[in-house]
Amino acid sequence: MKISFTILGIPQGKERPRFTRFGKAYTPPKTKFYEETVRANYKRLIRHKFSENAPLISEITAFYKIPKSASKKLQKKMLNGEIKPTVKPDGDNVIKIILDALNGVAFYDDAQVCKILFEKKHGEMPKVCVKIEDLEITEGGKKDAAL
Repeated sequence: MKISFTILGIPQGKERPRFTRFGKAYTPPKTKFYEETVRANYKRLIRHKFSENAPLISEITAFYKIPKSASKKLQKKMLNGEIKPTVKPDGDNVIKIILDALNGVAFYDDAQVCKILFEKKHGEMPKVCVKIEDLEITEGGKKDAAL
């Protein structure tokens, strides 16, 4: 099974947990809101949950808006992929927020994700595209004995 969906808007990264003055940890509101957005997009478009022991591959592509100050020549290079965005958030934080949001929704636990492909690109509009599929299907259709 292969699923894919898109989260419109500026790519967000997972923020560090915050602590009250009494030492209790909590998730920052911005992170909580983005995780809810990811879950809502998934549930609205897809109703599939991968089986509990299925090894998965995830492909996440974050698209960043081209700065308005960029010249036409520079914009063309950005859209063609010749110039990659080197802006925040870090790729690992984008991966973390997406996979954490999909825990219990798309799969039982993000520990099932055995392979991750991540890329930052420039695009006409900011968004994050997510693809998830069974690793066994990707690797030739037969189960790997090592898994």
